[in-house]
Amino acid sequence: MNMVEFAVRLTELREQKQVSAREMSLALGQNVNYINAIENNKSLPSMEVFFYICDYLGITPREFFDMEVAAPAKLRELSIAAQRLPAGDIDLLITLARKLR
Repeated sequence: MNMVEFAVRLTELREQKQVSAREMSLALGQNVNYINAIENNKSLPSMEVFFYICDYLGITPREFFDMEVAAPAKLRELSIAAQRLPAGDIDLLITLARKLR
């Protein structure tokens, strides 16, 4: 993943969380333009801040870099909800997911 792809991924994940770049910057304890600078390819976060970004987004670093999963936080939420379902309902979810492809 290059710098441009990193910026695009960060923007996508932030927008899925429905927060502004300013709000996210402040929540991470950074200046108001911090996330904006990353999303505009002007800088990259330190490793420490990258881990904070992932935590803020509710994802793992691996999920951040896994471009095949469009909405990792939502997938995690679905997985947690599905864990409480009986096997028959999980089968229905699998069938529905296959039909939605």
